[in-house]
Amino acid sequence: MGNPIYRPYERLVEISVLGRKFQVPEKNTCLRALQFISPETIPYGRFCWNQECQYCRVAFTVASRPDEPPRAVLSCKVVVGDGMEITELSEELRYCMRNVLKSPQPLPRDK
Repeated sequence: MGNPIYRPYERLVEISVLGRKFQVPEKNTCLRALQFISPETIPYGRFCWNQECQYCRVAFTVASRPDEPPRAVLSCKVVVGDGMEITELSEELRYCMRNVLKSPQPLPRDK
């Protein structure tokens, strides 16, 4: 598929970020997947993309290994996979993704 900033992919896979589900390109790093979710707030200049800044740290689990504790990694170095559940975000990523991760407003109750 088309955008040159992503590694070539044929399909989108489903991941979960702090409990919210998203479709992201397969065969890409987790940081690229987060950029796919929120392209305006995760620009090139904010992160180093080569593990020097350490701002992109996340913790994740995978559905195929539900008994394993979350694994802390740099999102610029791990490839996203179908069923990946990101359970923790660095403060920098949490700030960058605050708009896409905020809870939807509750509907007003009928009186």
